Amino acid sequence: MKNQSLTEAKPNNRLAQYLKNERAGRGMSLREVEVATNNEVSNAYLSQLENGKIAKPSPHILYAVAMALDLKYEDLMERAGYLGPPATEDAGKKHGRAATSAIENLTVDEEVELREYLNFVRSRKVK
Repeated sequence: MKNQSLTEAKPNNRLAQYLKNERAGRGMSLREVEVATNNEVSNAYLSQLENGKIAKPSPHILYAVAMALDLKYEDLMERAGYLGPPATEDAGKKHGRAATSAIENLTVDEEVELREYLNFVRSRKVK
């Protein structure tokens, strides 16, 4: 188990049940998920996640699990409490998505503008 802080607190049932259901739905054992994460996340740690004993796993752990189970990383980040729900079209509502989570207090309009600029920058690199 690499760099996995065991943040013990109240169970995060939203994340725990989701992970358990998704893994079981794919017919994967805890050990198979461990292997799929290149042993980045141990089966014992996964078991604790699924049982809600780890309240807030680190983002890199969530990323490894998301890749192993073919899940959206942002969904796991939201369920773990790192992100708020997706922004709506309501003007002035604050964001909470991964791409701009390091910049606080963006409005929906500002987030849209940042995404448009990012798309522009990326389009210039693809030739």
